[in-house]
Amino acid sequence: MTEDLNQVMKVRRQKLEDLRARGVEPFAYRFQRTHKASEARNLFEERERGGLLDADGFGPVVRVAGRIRSFRAHGKTAFAHLEDDSASIQIYFRKDILGEQAFEVVLDLLDLGDWLGVEGGLFRTRMGEVTVRVASFQVLSKSLRPLPLGKVEEDAQSGQRIVHGDFTDLEGRYRQRYADLAVHPEVREVFRKRARIVSALREFLDEEGFLEVETPVLQPLYGGASARPFVTRHHALDRTMYLRIADELYLKRLVVGGFEKVYEIGKDFRNEGIDRFHNPEFTMLEFYQALADYQDMMELVERLLVRVADRSLGTRVFHYQGEEIRLTPPFRRLRFLEALGEALGSDPLDLPERELRRRAESLNLPELEGAGRGKLLDKLFGALVQEGLRQPTFVMDYPKELSPLAKVHRQDPRLTERFELIIAGQEVANAFSELNDPLDQRRRFEEQTGLRARGDEEAQLMDEDYLRALEYGLPPTGGVGIGVDRLVMLLTDQPSIRDVILFPVLRNVE
Repeated sequence: MTEDLNQVMKVRRQKLEDLRARGVEPFAYRFQRTHKASEARNLFEERERGGLLDADGFGPVVRVAGRIRSFRAHGKTAFAHLEDDSASIQIYFRKDILGEQAFEVVLDLLDLGDWLGVEGGLFRTRMGEVTVRVASFQVLSKSLRPLPLGKVEEDAQSGQRIVHGDFTDLEGRYRQRYADLAVHPEVREVFRKRARIVSALREFLDEEGFLEVETPVLQPLYGGASARPFVTRHHALDRTMYLRIADELYLKRLVVGGFEKVYEIGKDFRNEGIDRFHNPEFTMLEFYQALADYQDMMELVERLLVRVADRSLGTRVFHYQGEEIRLTPPFRRLRFLEALGEALGSDPLDLPERELRRRAESLNLPELEGAGRGKLLDKLFGALVQEGLRQPTFVMDYPKELSPLAKVHRQDPRLTERFELIIAGQEVANAFSELNDPLDQRRRFEEQTGLRARGDEEAQLMDEDYLRALEYGLPPTGGVGIGVDRLVMLLTDQPSIRDVILFPVLRNVE
């Protein structure tokens, strides 16, 4: 804590004591609000248009509450702005209305960031601003630490809001998201839009007849993706447990059990690095449909994303980091081997593993230790092809080594029926014609076990209970996983996953 900040906090603490000495409780239990700021302004303007103001130009009495965002005193009067989660509204204090003691509290003991509730009549000032003339007020919460508020100016011609001295340290904003939200209305809007996106996902799937379910987060065995888990210990059971890395295997168990359309929106956890597209705790949507294949799921994903864009943005054409993105079905289809083969200059499946490794090493790609053919192909595709896919593109028909849970391609046994949806160079969705042959699935798990023995810590484990479920009979099934955080990044034009997660995982402060 800097010396200046420490001094400011001492002053605010003294104001807290002074409020109590005057009989003013600085931390209220409740306040009966009649209108939010935006509602109060709209109410006044409606009355004004209808000629329903009184002879002095006053409208109805309202009770509003919010944080003090600005304050300026003029002798026996003072103006401030209260901000709630809808907007801000100007409030006007007069000594002759409040009385000397109450007005002294306003001048001497209130600070920016304090929560205040006020009651008074609405009017329009000579500057044209709808304002509450305060007849009474209540301190709702005394702010003992000053918010990192910048000075706000508005360009007279463009109306653009310009902030000086703002809370600009990104790392600090992520660590103190509460302060970030308090001083940046535009950040609050990102998370409102996130809520609309998630609601639109649910709305679409519910209308399509999918059942929302919940599967275990704490699991005795992890699976459904190639990732390293978080490990914990259950002391009462004396056993190792894992935070789930995917929802897939439990959701397909439910399809075996007779639920033909299921989905889950929930948290997954992967013990991996942190960058602008990865957070160890993230939100996934997974949905599974019996009697469908990956072609059916492509069409479903197209309709789903169009619905989400319509509901959350009101348009299917938007900008992400300065680039126009068009969610216009049908999305482009691109075969994995053809695209990677063009980049490598030869058929990837004809290249021996040592040559794939050599090429990956020449590109300085990370995490190559223990990588088999599948992971090498995936890393090369990511480096040489994926970044160039800017408009929505379904990358189809992945090599068998890359997809231990997908059905073999019906026309080429070297491949699987799988697609990834890539937008702006990033994976947004991953989908399979789900593997429902328990004998083939066992062989695939055994291959993954061999990769683990070679040092691939992300290879999948043998799951005997899941194999037992398949032996009871999984119907033909199409399955999709969508990274909700990445979808929100895209639709809100945010450069980092940390900008769309309220409380992201961060490195320790030095």
